[in-house]
Amino acid sequence: MTSSNLTPIERLISDDLDDLIRKARPQYEELAGKRLWLTGGAGFLGYYLVLSIGHWNRSAVPERRIRLTVLDNYIRGVPDWLEGMKSDEIRLVRHDVTDPLPKDLGDAEYLIHAASIASPMYYRKYPLETIDANVNGLRHMLDYAAGRNRATPGAFKGMLFFSTSEIYGDPTPDAIPTPETYRGLVSCTGPRACYDESKRLGETICVIYAQTRDVPVSIARPFNNYGPGLKITDGRVLPDFARDALAGRDIVMLSDGSPTRTFCYITDALSGYLKVLVNGRRGESYNIGIEKPEISMRELAQRVQKAAGELWGYQGKVVHKPSDEKVYLTDNPNRRCPVIEKARTELGYAPEVDADTGIRRTLNWYWFNRQGELA
Repeated sequence: MTSSNLTPIERLISDDLDDLIRKARPQYEELAGKRLWLTGGAGFLGYYLVLSIGHWNRSAVPERRIRLTVLDNYIRGVPDWLEGMKSDEIRLVRHDVTDPLPKDLGDAEYLIHAASIASPMYYRKYPLETIDANVNGLRHMLDYAAGRNRATPGAFKGMLFFSTSEIYGDPTPDAIPTPETYRGLVSCTGPRACYDESKRLGETICVIYAQTRDVPVSIARPFNNYGPGLKITDGRVLPDFARDALAGRDIVMLSDGSPTRTFCYITDALSGYLKVLVNGRRGESYNIGIEKPEISMRELAQRVQKAAGELWGYQGKVVHKPSDEKVYLTDNPNRRCPVIEKARTELGYAPEVDADTGIRRTLNWYWFNRQGELA
């Protein structure tokens, strides 16, 4: 299909995938011809990553194609978009990462462990399952990597563990923007602790495997990613605002609108994660996000309101309505903003997509996909 025949949503995605591959071309070149496992590939972060590998493979000669295995429990079934990606180079394996790996899975040179429950709405509902994926699932992947290198030294090239910026908890004012050296201010008993603490433990486990079993594992700490692939029912703030705007109702803030975040568009974020996977130092953690602008929830709602008005004539207001869920804001940090100098200096990470552009692209994707499974 030529670019002139693409639908608006296909063009949006194609442009994003071209941009992602441009930003991380050395990393795609390194992955070319190699085998990559991706756990949790049916989720948000897997969406553009899998699509980008298919995009790469379509223009690559056979020996330069990336051979991807997507492991997921597919608890809601295999999404249509992912089913459509199956090919000689992309295979789907139904597997719960908390179980031992299948014996017939084959081998990999690279591994990304993204299987996790990342939405506060869901990890509060499934706290033990959240811990299992972040700790026991991680152990299974690290054990594979250690065993592969023990059997064939140097055969396994790199592993990426998706941690979270939530490991910092609610930083003190002097620790914002927050560098990787900040040790965190985290509750170990609050409603978010199952996620925050299991990710912190996951980082510790990665460092131990790097130091004692020579596993080339690096760690990414994502800061508020958004973009196509983030389900509108996910329960995070931007999809919630978009859902209201798509329905034509007022955009509802469940806080007073004062908490602030920086929001990193998915193509910028994934370029950073691939750099951590391929070029990150073993046992090291890297903040992946964007430093500016730091936006309040009220300002985010207003930006969504403005963009939706321009895109499809939305006329709703921004209103405040406290959440019916008593623990909704418990331990929710008031500010979240990264220092990304380490990733910039060591890995060449350079996020480019400004907030208004990213919000418009995301809202466009929701609009064009509003009758689809991802909406």
